[in-house]
Amino acid sequence: MGNPTGFLEHPRQGPRTRPIPVRVRDWHEVYEPQSDAEVSTQASRCMDCGIPFCTQGCPLGNRIPVFNDGAYRGDWARAAEQLFATNNFPEFTGRLCPAPCESACVLGIGDDPVTIERVEYEVAEHAFALGLPVGATPRAETGRRVVVVGSGPAGLAAAAQLRAVGHAVEVLERADAPGGLLRYGIPEFKLEKRVLERRLEVMREAGVIFTCGIEVGGRGPSLDAVSRGADAVVLALGSTRPRLIEVPGADLAGVVTAMAYLEAATRALAEGGPSTLNAEGRHMVILGGGDTGADCLGTAHRQGAASVTQVEIMDRPPDERPADEPWPTMPRVYKTTSAHAEGGERRFSTETLAFLGDGRVRALRARDHLTGETVELAGDLVVIAAGFLGPELEGLALAGPEYTTERATLRVDDDWRVPVAGTTPVFACGDAVRGQSLIVWAIAEGRSAAAAADRHLRGSATSLAAPLAPGAQSW
Repeated sequence: MGNPTGFLEHPRQGPRTRPIPVRVRDWHEVYEPQSDAEVSTQASRCMDCGIPFCTQGCPLGNRIPVFNDGAYRGDWARAAEQLFATNNFPEFTGRLCPAPCESACVLGIGDDPVTIERVEYEVAEHAFALGLPVGATPRAETGRRVVVVGSGPAGLAAAAQLRAVGHAVEVLERADAPGGLLRYGIPEFKLEKRVLERRLEVMREAGVIFTCGIEVGGRGPSLDAVSRGADAVVLALGSTRPRLIEVPGADLAGVVTAMAYLEAATRALAEGGPSTLNAEGRHMVILGGGDTGADCLGTAHRQGAASVTQVEIMDRPPDERPADEPWPTMPRVYKTTSAHAEGGERRFSTETLAFLGDGRVRALRARDHLTGETVELAGDLVVIAAGFLGPELEGLALAGPEYTTERATLRVDDDWRVPVAGTTPVFACGDAVRGQSLIVWAIAEGRSAAAAADRHLRGSATSLAAPLAPGAQSW
């Protein structure tokens, strides 16, 4: 503990955002860099409280007090060593994780918690800038080959871990480039794709092979064919079936899913052309009040939407932690993201009844549950960001009840194995198993499935960490 009174001397201060009129004219990340002195001050607020509930609140079990102390002292090598020991991709989680660790911070009982997520970001960025180790290279080859299907956070974590202990690893991705939702589901202003490419290059240098444009099942090789050419298979398929809103007019042009909208925007930015689903000059309605909806909101601002309304069927969350969600749980509270600060209207307790239009949507009819009134909201582009229903399993011949849970996710045993017949074991992890969740859970499950696969391949104990058991829940 570097400064035993730091939490008494310094208030919480996160990074400043770039001015709104500036940042909505580009796609760069929204936060200004913090100085090393500012990072040190914020890290000094860590109380080293004896029982690190923050570590318990993190699905990865990050050694938060230790890397906070390193950041406070400017010992970036020590901080990075401790952080990368438990988290393959802190440069991702430091930008994208909603930080359940901060909800569990002891300081948060009576004060604002430590800016753990931003300190994590700074440790990761300093590690890259200083040329410190940011990935593991195997010391010896095992002669075993593992195929990972899917290159989102869970698949990347599993691949990195398995390669670190010497297995030959090939990642199959159905899209034209690796990254999963990190590439096409997260907008540039939250994760610049140079950060993703930087990590992929580290993995390639370690020997991980990425093969894109391969859809296992359906139009590509069957799962059985993939399994025959491998000693183990890890399925990290994600949860990609969108939850639709089945009301009259749902088939009108201009009613699209959030992933279709976000992917079109990301591709247009990468290719330097206009998006095929551009909000410029349109009155846009976003159905869904979560993080994906906020991503669509920020994207619409940058495309020049005439207006944006975000509609949520649930009631407005409270501003403070509710009594039935006590510390150290991660409470559902009212959240204002950088995209919300940029503009747009938010409506809660509003149920969509129908989409209106002749060929193309022009408005939606909704019921305000607080007043009981029926309202009509102008919208010639409607984006459905209502969540996801599980992985796409039909092409893999895994859609039957023997392979899936009641939530339509993949069923795994206590060792992350899918009950697939054959001599090659098939493991699964991430949103395909858990359902739609957080990036930190995906990485933790990818690490855990990798440990299970390595244990099977060796027929003995594994040196890989397994932070989670299947079905593990947060507080």
